[in-house]
Amino acid sequence: MSAIVTRFVRENKLNPEMNLDELSRYAPELLSLLTDKVKRDQARRRLQNGYGFSREQAYVLVPILRAGRSKGGAASDSFPVTGQELERVEAESIKELAQRIVRDNLSEAEVKVAAKSLAETAPNADAGASRLSRLRSELRSLSVSEKIISATLNPDITRSANKIQKEKRLLRENEGINYPDHFALESVKERLLRYDVSIAPDVQALADMMVMLCIRPAEIKDLRISNGGVTGYAKNRGQQEIPRVFRSLEKNEERARQLLTWIQEAIVSRVLRDPGKPGAQWFNAFLKKYNLLPSYLRKIGAVFAVEKHDAKNLSKAMTIASEALRHSPDNNTSPVQNYTIVNYRPRGVPYDQAMPFKVSDKN
Repeated sequence: MSAIVTRFVRENKLNPEMNLDELSRYAPELLSLLTDKVKRDQARRRLQNGYGFSREQAYVLVPILRAGRSKGGAASDSFPVTGQELERVEAESIKELAQRIVRDNLSEAEVKVAAKSLAETAPNADAGASRLSRLRSELRSLSVSEKIISATLNPDITRSANKIQKEKRLLRENEGINYPDHFALESVKERLLRYDVSIAPDVQALADMMVMLCIRPAEIKDLRISNGGVTGYAKNRGQQEIPRVFRSLEKNEERARQLLTWIQEAIVSRVLRDPGKPGAQWFNAFLKKYNLLPSYLRKIGAVFAVEKHDAKNLSKAMTIASEALRHSPDNNTSPVQNYTIVNYRPRGVPYDQAMPFKVSDKN
């Protein structure tokens, strides 16, 4: 496989500086040399790791084939290369790997090798760490032992990913997250008051509940609220469940639990799809109308919680934000850098009058 790609790249003088239109002209010929899905997957990895092509460029050169189409067909016979399509394919590949680990009863050493390959074929360490996180999620869903799941951990990838995330955080620190009036504090509160749990919830209700509880998509089905405490937070799976303080945009614990249960039951009964599953593009598409991402809901919710609970000083604001985000009390890092840089504005106030809301301040 390496020889086919090497020869093709050299003979056609391909390089990462070429644009997508130029590269797409070579796709039919290259596809004719790649006779099955395994070879096409290997070719894409070779193009990225061996020659420095981006993931998008690799998929232009080796497109995803439609079911029932010939590999030698015209370029129009392949799926258009989009971010959503690539993410879907990636999620499916990770799921297949998890199933193979279980089916073939791979050893810890074999899982380490497979996980390393999965991470190193990603565009960067941040994406590699995300792939490994997805793999662990898939393995847990298959009830794999923690020993095997731990074999997917890669300290080098994690360190590099943390460095990339830190650099991204510094770049966006002075920008902040904007949200439309539809997701302003007043709008979310009004909808939360109106929701009737005897009626099936919709995607809007799901999004509002995620803002209310500052919740991660992966926590949707597992989070539990009881006696002033919250359990089921995604970051500490496999560890002892220590309830953390209940803090929410909805102050009434019973009402918050009722809304959470309402959403959870709708997911179990498949009235709603699970946004915690990899590649949940339907939820991304809903939020895209408002220029939001799923991760923004949690961050916006933390700021709204501070506003709702009327923090009188910086120390109290930091405490409320940390509790709303269910941070570990042993973690002394301020939540601001990752979560609460939001351009806060009441409903109806113009964007240019928004105030960057930071729970922490260097002074």
